[in-house]
Amino acid sequence: MYIGIDLGTSSIKTVLMDDAQAILATSTFDFSVQRPHEQWSEQEPSQWIEGIEHTLGDLASRHKDWMGSVKGIGLSGHMHGATLLDQNDTVLRPCMLWNDTRSHAQAHAMDTPRTRDIAGNIVFPGFTAPKVQWVRENEPTVFERISKVLLPKDYARLWLSGEYVSDQSDASGT
Repeated sequence: MYIGIDLGTSSIKTVLMDDAQAILATSTFDFSVQRPHEQWSEQEPSQWIEGIEHTLGDLASRHKDWMGSVKGIGLSGHMHGATLLDQNDTVLRPCMLWNDTRSHAQAHAMDTPRTRDIAGNIVFPGFTAPKVQWVRENEPTVFERISKVLLPKDYARLWLSGEYVSDQSDASGT
């Protein structure tokens, strides 16, 4: 048995699969996106944790006999969100999501030929680094407290495993 958790922009979808990759059960938990200003798109990471707890609890309550034989958990999720943590792994502000585009000026300033050579990417406002620079310029007291910047899926992984891990695909857009 395996569990798959997809952290989407509007919901968490969790599946229980057998060794032949047949989906045996699913559970979904919806959450909201806040847009306090034009071009802003934010989410409270606590919603993600609540969603993971809910969907895993739902699957466990309906399939107790299968849950004891789970061999692994896979994660997928939206990219480029800036989840800012302090030294105690406390979230400092709502996560700035992939579709948050307030950091146009910061992305433009970062998008140099040298940056493109190093990163292999054009710098877009939706990427993580311009968002962190926006926080530096507009929320300096928050910026000073940043110890770690995690992507949404990586924050979920931290909560599940206690480990700070990302993957190459996600990291390429930071």
